[in-house]
Amino acid sequence: MSMDRRLFSAGMVAAASASGGQAPRRTNAPTPTSVPTGPLPYLAGNPELARFNPLKRILFHDDFDNGINGWAELQANHNGNLDDLRPLLKDMRPPQLSSCTFFDLGTHGSLSGTYSLKLATRPKPFHTAVGVKRFTYAKPCKVQMEMWFTYKAEQTFDGDGNWDGNVSPSELNFGDFTISNDVSEGEAGPRYQCALRYMNTDLEGKSLQKWMYKTSLHATTKMERQGITAQTDDYHVLKTTDWADVPGGYQPLCFNEIATKVNWHYLRWVFDIQTRRNVELQVNELTMDLRNIPVPVYDQGYRSLNHLLNLLVDVRTHKSVRNFLFIDSVLVSVDA
Repeated sequence: MSMDRRLFSAGMVAAASASGGQAPRRTNAPTPTSVPTGPLPYLAGNPELARFNPLKRILFHDDFDNGINGWAELQANHNGNLDDLRPLLKDMRPPQLSSCTFFDLGTHGSLSGTYSLKLATRPKPFHTAVGVKRFTYAKPCKVQMEMWFTYKAEQTFDGDGNWDGNVSPSELNFGDFTISNDVSEGEAGPRYQCALRYMNTDLEGKSLQKWMYKTSLHATTKMERQGITAQTDDYHVLKTTDWADVPGGYQPLCFNEIATKVNWHYLRWVFDIQTRRNVELQVNELTMDLRNIPVPVYDQGYRSLNHLLNLLVDVRTHKSVRNFLFIDSVLVSVDA
């Protein structure tokens, strides 16, 4: 492993100017608001970084060949008694390192290397597996999260006489995955969470293949102890219907026919701490302007969260079939 790779994979801060070489864009996509446009000479000699388009300063680059890099299971607040954990957040399963090994082809490996970060649900309707990266921000600015990912439903063996040899029934066994943040600005807030979801199927298992954003708050432990309760099928929102379509967000992704073929996708998400807004989301060829999408804000303060900045990824199954989200690598950068 080169010295450059060791330095950046360890998450050392690197200053940079703006970047070029962004992924293809649809002709009707909005003009990018945050993607750098100038050269980044140091990227050319580092393939692990050259596949990203960072903003001015890199905060961390997580290559999961080098370990789990601080991505942890999301767990409910508690006072030391784990029997008192909220049911919704009691069993969200920790992230794990995976070589993408399957029953038919053996070890697939990651995009480059062997290991990716794997989130795996239980085979239980609406079970969710969540990974969270916890850090803080120095000053309000634009934050960009980039990652290479893939998603799969576990292979089932019940057979389907209607299989046409191309589209696998397992594609409809995958529910959804979500990227989100948790931001608190001062000693007592304000606090808010942006959340963007790829809804592969609806709750009845019908194909949707579109991006959505949440329209209500996540019910915190503090809210529940004040008597505010939420459903237990979706930890992001108060009601499972509190999601709206991202304009222009219909996007069939490459599942590649069967449950054990892995194709990696590029994702770039920008949000602005200063304006408390999403900015844009790019997934492969599609770029979506998110600046007019509302972001719910808590109406009460949360102490001990000064300059909180958490990033989260999760996967949720809608059926009694395990769902998986694999992440090859993540790069987070800021414009300040």
